[in-house]
Amino acid sequence: MRRQRWYTPYLLVLPGVIWVFVFALWPFLNTIVLAFTDARPLRPVEFVGLENFARLFSDDRFVYALTTSLVYVVVCVPLLTFLPLLLALLVHRKIPAIGFFRTTFYFPVIASAVVVAIVWEFLFSGSGTINQALQFFGFADRPVEFLSDRWLLIGCAIGLTVWKGLGYYMVVYLAALGNVGRELHEAAAMDGAGAWRRFWSVTVPGVRGPMMLVSVLVCVAAMRVFTELYVLSNGSGGPGGRAMSMVMLIQSMGKGLNGQVGYASAISLVLFLLTLLPLAVVGIANNGDMIREALGNRRARRAVRAAQRSGRSAA
Repeated sequence: MRRQRWYTPYLLVLPGVIWVFVFALWPFLNTIVLAFTDARPLRPVEFVGLENFARLFSDDRFVYALTTSLVYVVVCVPLLTFLPLLLALLVHRKIPAIGFFRTTFYFPVIASAVVVAIVWEFLFSGSGTINQALQFFGFADRPVEFLSDRWLLIGCAIGLTVWKGLGYYMVVYLAALGNVGRELHEAAAMDGAGAWRRFWSVTVPGVRGPMMLVSVLVCVAAMRVFTELYVLSNGSGGPGGRAMSMVMLIQSMGKGLNGQVGYASAISLVLFLLTLLPLAVVGIANNGDMIREALGNRRARRAVRAAQRSGRSAA
């Protein structure tokens, strides 16, 4: 048997490292640099310091985009955290044809987001199915402008996001429910706990870890929403661009020969920092005991060093 060369593992890892550096690390570092410049296509780049970040707070478009993204997060996180869990509990039962229902609920996940958004646009347009149904049953005298009003447009986009994401997070919860022992439910039932009490006292604690993971994934995805709002608004971002998301604003500011690449990079950096917050919360929640122990040890070492210094000074 031939012995492998010492550099063989590095050669195997090298293509992956190059790929990550070229398509992930280098664009990220370049975006940080451009955020502090007035970069535009076909023009020399000048360093402007924090001017782009100062401009954010006086830009109404940025305020609208930030508001849209935050509303998206506030609404989508609870809906896509609890609704998939309830759906997973429903399809977790062993009943005839349950595989068909699981496949049906998962089907929106594998469908193209653009195609689904186009179908959603047809449903909610002025002459779409929803408006025709509302007028037929007498709930509206004229078509409701779902896609022309800022908040109605955001609501339609949120509905699309929730509908498309239910099946994906349902599968996550299905895997987690397999680890919740049936004996716990049986013991709680023998103690007189009803279905609702068992849900909060047995099921929810049993899937707490996956639930936190789902919340973070939904939060990050909601901050980076693009396709739903872009397709439903035909790329305009709603009336006056007030329904734009952060990613839509970045795309709008940075595209074309007159694109403000430096300003768009500054918005991208702000968005990156915002997406770090939920990840930091999860890290602290999962490693809270370790962090507290490390901080306690650090304070103890400081106290010991302070006592030693005071003892030497007294001597």
